[in-house]
Amino acid sequence: MTASIPSVTLSSRITVSDDVLMQEVGDEVVLLDLASERYFGLDPVGTRIWELLPERQDLADILTSLCEEFDAEPARIEHDLLTLVLSLSEAGLVKVE
Repeated sequence: MTASIPSVTLSSRITVSDDVLMQEVGDEVVLLDLASERYFGLDPVGTRIWELLPERQDLADILTSLCEEFDAEPARIEHDLLTLVLSLSEAGLVKVE
């Protein structure tokens, strides 16, 4: 039986797994899930999202910060944020509440 992945919305609260190590490699970040021994690479925007996860209440707060920091359409930033968090959740790197 496969565990279901919760849907990700702007009201979702995210908790980073305790089993994840982060290492900067050049201008990217590599995450290592110690439980599965799998690597996950993040580009600079993904890295910024990762940095904001433990600092913010929910994804809406992160979206606000990203819209202030990056010159892109808010709808595009929202799509990229939700897509990345869903991918992180599916990989077991974060928990969605």
